[in-house]
Amino acid sequence: MNYYKEIYVFDQKIPIKTIIRNYKEKDFSDLIEIQKASFPPPFPSDLWWNKEQLTNHVELFPEGALCVEIDGELCGSMTGLLIDYHIGDPHKGWDEATSSGYIANHNPSGNSLYVVDICVRPEYRKYGLGKLLMQSMYETVVQLQLKRLLGGGRLPGYSRHAKEMTIDQYVSNVLTGRIHDPVITFLLKCGRTPLEVIPNYLEDEESLNYGLLMEWKNPFLFQK
Repeated sequence: MNYYKEIYVFDQKIPIKTIIRNYKEKDFSDLIEIQKASFPPPFPSDLWWNKEQLTNHVELFPEGALCVEIDGELCGSMTGLLIDYHIGDPHKGWDEATSSGYIANHNPSGNSLYVVDICVRPEYRKYGLGKLLMQSMYETVVQLQLKRLLGGGRLPGYSRHAKEMTIDQYVSNVLTGRIHDPVITFLLKCGRTPLEVIPNYLEDEESLNYGLLMEWKNPFLFQK
């Protein structure tokens, strides 16, 4: 099932037509360049996409392979896979949860969409494209009648506070607004809610290898 949406973003008062769609093989080179620009050192370069990973994305779960473009230029992407998840399940690090980005563990019968990656070129972040990609993936969750979107978020601000507080204290400060974390605060603004801290989530100096498992529940399937 293909995804295609036209929407406008604004450069101050000027509307700019934007397209969100499934990415395909012809986009692979651009997607790799976006990764390089989005995740500069000290982020490990071996975690940038390669063509084999991208091939798996579009072949195993094309519905979870989204990109955004402006004036024909790819500006960002978001990737997911399906897993079967129940609250309380032990959570894995990024490598195990995503088969190191190859999504070989994609479960077509899974009940949850797990986010593998989201990235936007730095020069395009002023347009809110990351939030638009996230909203588009929420729409995919609804369309596929899944229970939730799930994923681990980096905590790149933690390394600056690790000497004065534990990871749980850091997360609590982010949730109360006393600390702004570039990733977790963004995910909160996108509608995600925290579940648990994940030690050894990803080899990541800035996060001291921690991640925060966060979800978005399908509002049509969950009732109070």
